[in-house]
Amino acid sequence: MRIAQLDDRTVLLTDEGAIDVPAEPAADLFARWDDLREWSTSATGARPYDPAALQAPVPAPRQIFAVALNYRPHTAEAGYEEPDAPLVFTKFPTCLTGPHTTVDLPPGNVDWELELVAVIGHEARRVPVEKGWDPVVALTVGQDLSERLAQLAGRPAQFSLAKSHPGFGPIGPALVSLDEIEDRDDLELTCELNGETVQHDRTGNMIFPIPRLVSYLSEFCTLLPGDLVFTGTPAGVGNRRTPQRFLTPDDELVSRIGSVGEMRHRFRKATP
Repeated sequence: MRIAQLDDRTVLLTDEGAIDVPAEPAADLFARWDDLREWSTSATGARPYDPAALQAPVPAPRQIFAVALNYRPHTAEAGYEEPDAPLVFTKFPTCLTGPHTTVDLPPGNVDWELELVAVIGHEARRVPVEKGWDPVVALTVGQDLSERLAQLAGRPAQFSLAKSHPGFGPIGPALVSLDEIEDRDDLELTCELNGETVQHDRTGNMIFPIPRLVSYLSEFCTLLPGDLVFTGTPAGVGNRRTPQRFLTPDDELVSRIGSVGEMRHRFRKATP
């Protein structure tokens, strides 16, 4: 099942097109997730749609968690030791945007970070690692766009504000239920900038896999339906290249993860 937002409506995406989900408040999406999965097996009434019109599939999560340095090559390129526990920060929900938008570039150095995003489906607290997949109902593609000057200016650095400009949290194109994914623990990630591959890895190379992240987060916070967990980015970000490389107006960024989906974004200079 692939659930998306299109024209402010919840839809099921199929090979034939988009099917409107029976009208109920969007806030009830996760409460009726199992019913939707059953409905999706026989749903009819598909209509053509423009992928560029898709919106963020979770429009207003209450919490967005993100994880730093969760792939060994990225940890090494950043000049750090492998962490003993997940390094967690937040992105604020107003940064979210859809899978095919044009993002305004604020002053500074804006960088890309392709990430697999886990979507929480029900309230969870103190989840054992061996049950860490249980609260997760779907996966989606994400970009943790980051303005590096502000992010790294402090001593110690603080991440959240520099990663929460409008449009700095693209997700999509859909929420893909776990039954649609052949190997949820080992998905291929590819990020391309203007046709050049800048990031490529597999989620099986995470230092802390999704069950570990969910368990760790739930020790501190109550996880809520619709919460997003950005699980970290592989090597190849722009500020660790020689010479450094950052996003500029008219760049095209393609973010692709295995059977989860693909996003495409362009950029423009922000107006005052």
